[in-house]
Amino acid sequence: MSEKLWIKNGEVYTGGEEARVFRGGLLCANGTIEALGSDAELEPRARGAEVIDAGGRIVSPGFINAHMHLYSMLSRGMALKDAPPADFVQILERLWWRLDKVLTLDDLVPSAELPLADALTAGVTTVIDHHASPGAVEGSLDVLADAAARAGVRFSTCYEVSDRDGEQVMRAGIAENVRFAGRASGDPMLAATFGLHAQFTLSDASLEACARAARDASIPFHVHVAEAASDAADARARGFEGALDRLHALGCMSPGSLAIHCVHTVESEWSQLRAADAFAVHNPQSNMNNAVGAAAVDRMLAAGVAVGIGTDGMQADVRQDLRAAFLLGHHRTADPRTMWGETAGLLETNRAIASRLFGLRLGELAPGAAADVVVFDAYAPTPFAPENYLGHLLFGLYQARAHSAVVGGRVRLRAGELLGIDAERAAARARELAPALWKRF
Repeated sequence: MSEKLWIKNGEVYTGGEEARVFRGGLLCANGTIEALGSDAELEPRARGAEVIDAGGRIVSPGFINAHMHLYSMLSRGMALKDAPPADFVQILERLWWRLDKVLTLDDLVPSAELPLADALTAGVTTVIDHHASPGAVEGSLDVLADAAARAGVRFSTCYEVSDRDGEQVMRAGIAENVRFAGRASGDPMLAATFGLHAQFTLSDASLEACARAARDASIPFHVHVAEAASDAADARARGFEGALDRLHALGCMSPGSLAIHCVHTVESEWSQLRAADAFAVHNPQSNMNNAVGAAAVDRMLAAGVAVGIGTDGMQADVRQDLRAAFLLGHHRTADPRTMWGETAGLLETNRAIASRLFGLRLGELAPGAAADVVVFDAYAPTPFAPENYLGHLLFGLYQARAHSAVVGGRVRLRAGELLGIDAERAAARARELAPALWKRF
């Protein structure tokens, strides 16, 4: 295989702070973008390169999913064994905490491969995951990372530490986060965070132990924050302003940390997020599904909070949640003027989150940036420019499949065909494992 890759004959959207649109392509070498320009400009430099002819299709940076739960895949179609949950805590008790407790390392393989395959075919090249399997903690993050390596997706993960399964499992979760951070160090395709479930499932002593371990390992936190009102109420009962305030006070909101959801946070806590140099991550479809409310994304962004976007395991395509954020923002505020600039801000924050985690320039097409590029099976039906990119994305491109996907300069999807994972075989294996898992559940 050639060390160089030339993507040509595309309608290129670069993204980034100085986004532009042009007809032509880009030249990649050694995992990074070497040059962009017209086909005529790049052709002399592209001799001997592997070629992807975009055929006039839209070419863009790969998308980034800032919060995912890969293991949720095996719950699809599963019936609950209790009465339907009436609130968020019951959803956790009757679904997710019962499911994750019975997961095995074998279960994790197809449950990771299938959503990672879905991500690539949706043009998502970076996935930031949050994992829990209390009955199979040690080595669980390696299983996920190995699946990501086969798929070729740039991948971050962590283990969800909680007191709910006892001190031994809590300590094992801490150790798994620290161990995986060692594996990920120096690997441009991997990044580690330190996972916490939510503050209401952790004692002060446990949170302080996590703070020490994360500080020693130099990794930021990845934690669910005030997803439901009950989490904020628990923190207030402990004498804090809210869930984020407690995490901040106990040292679990270090620079670069990811505060997921933040639906029931208050303005004083937003100041803490800014002061901590941490990120909030919005997950609108999950919040609607769980009936927990809608985050005040427009107000948080106006207050200077960096807010990104994730899918929370609902599905692998972050573009779907981006569109949901746009529509939910209109619905929550009853103001159609909101969420244009704010939606663009979510994409920019995802770019900042991933670039910081991996230590690379991600989410943009520019010389020196990582060669994470998607050719969508879509053509611009009207004039296409940086100032109207969001309109194209929210009202058309969000549903286009990827024709080709490149991650780190390597082709991972070509003409709609996955090159690293056999999705049909993974689905067959999942169908074999699911009945036994559902019975244990």
